[in-house]
Amino acid sequence: MTVRFSRRSFVASASIATALAASPRFAFAAATGEDARLDALFTRIFNDQMMLSPTYATSLGLDKGAMAGLRSKLGDNSAAGRAASIAQTRGALADLAKIDGKALSAPMKVNLDVVRYQLERRLDGPRVGVDSPQSPYRITQRSCAAFSVPDFLDSTHPMENAEDAEAYLARLAGLRTQIDNDITEQREQASRGLLAPAWSLDLALMQLRKLRAPAPGESSMVQSIVRRTAKKGIAGNWQARTEAIVRDAIYPAIDRQIALLEQLKPTSAAGDGAWRIPRGDEIYAAALMQATTTNYTPDEVHKIGLEQVAELTAQLDTVLKAAGYTKGTVGERLAALNTLPEQLYAATPEGKAELIASLNAGVQKMNALLPKAFATLPEQPLDIRAVPVEIQDGAANGYYYSASLDGSRPAIYWINLKEVSDWPKYTLPSLTYHEGTPGHHLQISLAQKSESIPLIRKTGGFSAYSEGWALYSEQVADELGAYDGIEKAGYLQSFLFRATRLVVDTGLHTKRWSREKATDYMVATTGFTRPRTLREVERYCTSIGQACSYKIGHIAWLRAREKAQKTLGDKFDIKQFHEVLLDGAMPLSILEKRIDERTAAALKA
Repeated sequence: MTVRFSRRSFVASASIATALAASPRFAFAAATGEDARLDALFTRIFNDQMMLSPTYATSLGLDKGAMAGLRSKLGDNSAAGRAASIAQTRGALADLAKIDGKALSAPMKVNLDVVRYQLERRLDGPRVGVDSPQSPYRITQRSCAAFSVPDFLDSTHPMENAEDAEAYLARLAGLRTQIDNDITEQREQASRGLLAPAWSLDLALMQLRKLRAPAPGESSMVQSIVRRTAKKGIAGNWQARTEAIVRDAIYPAIDRQIALLEQLKPTSAAGDGAWRIPRGDEIYAAALMQATTTNYTPDEVHKIGLEQVAELTAQLDTVLKAAGYTKGTVGERLAALNTLPEQLYAATPEGKAELIASLNAGVQKMNALLPKAFATLPEQPLDIRAVPVEIQDGAANGYYYSASLDGSRPAIYWINLKEVSDWPKYTLPSLTYHEGTPGHHLQISLAQKSESIPLIRKTGGFSAYSEGWALYSEQVADELGAYDGIEKAGYLQSFLFRATRLVVDTGLHTKRWSREKATDYMVATTGFTRPRTLREVERYCTSIGQACSYKIGHIAWLRAREKAQKTLGDKFDIKQFHEVLLDGAMPLSILEKRIDERTAAALKA
């Protein structure tokens, strides 16, 4: 999950704050004194951020009322837009420095620490000469406006009336500028050696050509608005108007981007990791710190990964032997299990529909178990959808979009069905518990409804916290008895997969592993299919460090729980422990401190 923020001052801050406060969903406890001053500053910073991130405002359901003008905009992805965002961040940090921390209540001190940390991390990229340490390349198989904007328009842009349709057209027309900005920025960055590996550019080219291939009128960008306006009965000549934009503006811009990538591809430096680009060691160190919110060195993370792989392989050996799978290495036994006909859905529309139905059944099963371990439950609905075919070649295997804050759009759990054989039945429950409940959906939904944190924190995130929680949730599911039979092997395989990421990510970026070596290692260790594993490794090559956040975060969550259990003894209550989710996402060091504080309070009760 990625979160984008914005910068520009917003003259109607007070009106937005009033509108949000009027809704119970956005309620925040009344504050006085320095707390009130900080709360007002948070509101202003948040509003400034939204004005530079119109699409994010839409995803949150905030592009209405005083912010209604954002619904027809995409934001500025040029160098000027980046400079404006950096200036907004620096200004916000300067304003926060004027707050008297000693005069704040305990909850507001936590809020200040978290928001300051979050803002400081946004300046890591400029310090090492990139936009973002975790995403140092402008165009990859997973990132560029030509991929993200059509996906956003189809999955997130609302379509309830003619005004929404007009806003869709305005945003689609703006895609040409965003693509041209990508071209300009990638050309400049390539001159400094910041260019994705040649194979990544090949994958991007393949997807661009796939997006460009249909006749304009048959493009997914046209068919999305035609289908959705028809469903809502919104009258208008949407087919012809959208087709003209795609034909006259978008396709020529895509052609220009294709030409650029073909021109630049021969100049891409050999290798796959961050070491291949200028200041690569600095960039990776910054990316690892951002992703894990720790000061672990790459060597330390690599060592932790090797230790975790050995431990989890031993656990899987025991489970597989008990199920009758005894021949070969653990990886070989898992690979054999993955190919059993009874474990596979058919690679047909009907088979894919059956797979999605099984995921929905898994969500319902878990929802019935949640009250055993959680005092507060999510209210927001959750949709499960296949990743759009236009982007599935470069997309992750599974990911989550949070619900809009106003309740107008549900949360979405996406699964990549490019290769149905990537998803043996025994592996799917752990994925559902990771992406849905009690994983991302529960964690983010509870933060959204919390009345103890300001809006700026409800919409922010830390990968180590959220991905660590999602992995921990797979363990909670096991403790709730959610896995049946060989599904326990799927859960342990999921953990093993995340442990190998620690080894592979650090191997790629600091030990000069090739993506072939990384893929070989992961296939042999986890038993996952090679095509699925290769897509994962290619993701790590261009999304740097993020793969390490899962297991490092899980270790921190588990360590904090074990410490609380040891301290509280019979007074430990798993439901109350999980209520820390209402405190919102935070860096791991602050999380462990916050759990210690909650433990001390429970000990006195």
